[in-house]
Amino acid sequence: MNLQRLIERYIAFQQSLGAPFLENAAVLRAFGRALGARATAAGVRPRDVEAFLGRARPVPRGWHTKLNRLRPFFQYAVSRGYMAAAPVPAVIPKPPAPFVPYVFSHEELRQLLREIGADQRKLCLEPVTIRVLVLLLYGAGLRVSEALNLTRADVDLQGSLLTVRNTKFGKTRLVPFGPQLGQALARYAARAQAPRVEGTFFTTRMGTRVKPDTLQHNFRVLCDRAGIHRTDGAHEEPRLHDLRHSFAVHRLTSWYRQGADVQRLLQHLSVYLGHAHIRHTQVYLSMTPELLQEAGRRFERYAEREGRHD
Repeated sequence: MNLQRLIERYIAFQQSLGAPFLENAAVLRAFGRALGARATAAGVRPRDVEAFLGRARPVPRGWHTKLNRLRPFFQYAVSRGYMAAAPVPAVIPKPPAPFVPYVFSHEELRQLLREIGADQRKLCLEPVTIRVLVLLLYGAGLRVSEALNLTRADVDLQGSLLTVRNTKFGKTRLVPFGPQLGQALARYAARAQAPRVEGTFFTTRMGTRVKPDTLQHNFRVLCDRAGIHRTDGAHEEPRLHDLRHSFAVHRLTSWYRQGADVQRLLQHLSVYLGHAHIRHTQVYLSMTPELLQEAGRRFERYAEREGRHD
């Protein structure tokens, strides 16, 4: 069986089950192209897979991500008799330690906003655009792509509601926002500017769509000015996406301090963030010492009450 044809058959099978399967499909098609149009499923060897994954040392995080997207396809091929065995490398290197997002403090967030209006040199986007995007990414916990893909029709200022379309998992969700963020969005929407591309909400000075790399560059400049850097030895400096992580951690910390039922509310937070599984949200429960401290205080209060009942 031709490898590329089998890959397309497998992708169609997965999509028939309702899965968008976009990222997996991209890896599989890249694998098929790497081996060539004449490659057969039965002819794939572990060395071919290893060559596709790359031999760089230490192994990057993407090595295991690609392998995990190839494995189900190999299992599919084996189960249907197109492969005798899954051609995975005999030696699987240890994956790198999981990346730990940076959680901005409230003071760091205030400092970032102050820096936006302080000195506009090196900022290729309008300060007001950067300011509202930072407020939105933190205040609504959006992914960067979700924020930049918003159109004017997606931002319901009267109803205080965002419509986030075609997200990471191919779904559309509604995201309510508070009055302070609503005021910032309304001021941005009302300002005079060049015609917008296809109704895009966030635009450059020329009215074109804001590119993620451009926004990330401006954000990095602001972090440098504010003196915000990682001190935990991580190679990657604080990112735009870390505003979303900060939103989640601060929300959970606040719930603990309020004495709320965090386990029940965690499901609501998962839906709000657009996570496919609640386990993706649960990782935030152990992300910062401050959050762990609040959880510990909750347990201590619970233990004291139980002790009094004995």
